[in-house]
Amino acid sequence: MNARIATVAGLFLVSGLVVAAADRSAVPTPVPQDAAKIEAGKKVYDAQKCSACHMIAGKGAKLSTLDGVGAKLSAADIKMWILEPAKMEAKLATKPKIKMKAYKLADADLDSLVAYLASIKK
Repeated sequence: MNARIATVAGLFLVSGLVVAAADRSAVPTPVPQDAAKIEAGKKVYDAQKCSACHMIAGKGAKLSTLDGVGAKLSAADIKMWILEPAKMEAKLATKPKIKMKAYKLADADLDSLVAYLASIKK
């Protein structure tokens, strides 16, 4: 009799673990940003000479730091700053002394640059 109780208890335990594992797999896990895309975006940043006006981690011009930009702006806003900076500047209470020019980049380069900038959280 004790062996049957132990077997039934074991089956409940195993089935409970299976259900718990199934419940965890149903919860979507965050997908890390694509490291290759971020690295490609850093290359676009360098190729476009963005550091002539912007600084990241103490490197580049002090005109406009981009440290923490990914925590402050959405990817859509970052993209708008690249494509249509005049529209973004118009939203600011204090206007910048130096205007940013609009950039026309290939879609892949633009997406990579946005991914890179969005990854800069601090």
